[in-house]
Amino acid sequence: MTISHPHSDPSELDAGVIGKVRKLLAMAEGSANPNEADAFSRKAAELIAAHRIDPERLRAEANDELAVRELVLGRGAYVRGRLSLLQTIAEAHGCRVVFEVRDRGTVAFVAGFRSDLDTTELLYHSLHTQASSRMAAERRATAAATQQWRRSFLFGYADQIRQMLVKTADRARRHVHPSSSALPALRARERRVDEFSRQRFGRVVAARRPKAATVTGWEAGRLAASRADLGRRRVGGMRALGAGG
Repeated sequence: MTISHPHSDPSELDAGVIGKVRKLLAMAEGSANPNEADAFSRKAAELIAAHRIDPERLRAEANDELAVRELVLGRGAYVRGRLSLLQTIAEAHGCRVVFEVRDRGTVAFVAGFRSDLDTTELLYHSLHTQASSRMAAERRATAAATQQWRRSFLFGYADQIRQMLVKTADRARRHVHPSSSALPALRARERRVDEFSRQRFGRVVAARRPKAATVTGWEAGRLAASRADLGRRRVGGMRALGAGG
C-alpha cells in the first residue's frame, strides 16, 4: 500500500502516515485477539515500508543527513545473534553495519540516513526485547545447553525477521507503478549510503563465521519471530537477558 498525495505538503503527508500507523498500533495494542492484533501490527509495518519508497517521501528526504550511529551489543555468547538481528533490520531499511570489539564489549556502527537510522534503532530494540523475553523463559539440562539453545534461537529469530521484512518490502514495491520515480530514487539513495559507508568505515575485514546453531533452538526462534510484533511497543512485565547474555 503506497500513500501518495502529489499536491500535499510533505510535512502534512508525513503527519497523515504517522497518524495512520499510530492508530493501527493502538488497535493492535488494545486487541485481546492475538490474530487480530498481529494483523493490525503487520499492516502498520507494511504502511511504514510502503511509505519509505513513496516518491513524495523520497523528495522530502532529499535533505535527510547521512550519519553513523553506535549501538552497544555487549559481550558474551549472544553478541553475534544480536548483530545478526541488527544487520537484518538495518539492511531492510537501507543502512549498513560494521562492528568493533572494544574493552566494554562489541559496538556496532550503523551508517545511513538519519530517518532510517531512527527506524532501525527503534525496531531493533523492540524486537530484541521480544526475543530476549522468550529466550529468558527457556532452560535446558545444563547452563551450557541453555546458552547454546538461546544462541540458536536468536539466529533463527533474526533469519525469520529478515524474511518477513523482505516480503513486506516486496509487497510495497509491487504497489508502485512502473513509471514511478520512486524505485530509481530509492536505488540512488542506497548508492549514497554505500559510498558514505565506504568513506567512513574504510577497509572492513570479514568476521569469523559464528558457531553452528542447534535445529531445535533455530526453529523455535523462527516460530517466535513469525509471531513477533513489528510495531507495537511493549511496556512492563518483560523479562530480558542482560547485555552480557
